Amino acid sequence: MNISINAVKFRLAEKLEDFINEKVSKLDKLIPDAIGAEITLKVSKPATENNKVVDIKLLIKGDDLFASKQGDSFEQCLLECIDAIKVQIAKIKEKK
Repeated sequence: MNISINAVKFRLAEKLEDFINEKVSKLDKLIPDAIGAEITLKVSKPATENNKVVDIKLLIKGDDLFASKQGDSFEQCLLECIDAIKVQIAKIKEKK
């Protein structure tokens, strides 16, 4: 699966990039026909709490899956997005 990470208006730390790649690549086991994933990281209102936003768009044959979460850390938001994507994957598998 091709994983594309886009950090909006900031430089992505290598440690965070590795964390994202590790966690998102595990989705490939749940839905092997996934083409890729687009992850967007951004900071909304830098001086406030819960200002980190993570969007995940999972590209699969047929429909794309999308999740967006906002919180205090990119890591926590990413994990919440992955959980939301897993629920969507389970619904797709139920329909088949």
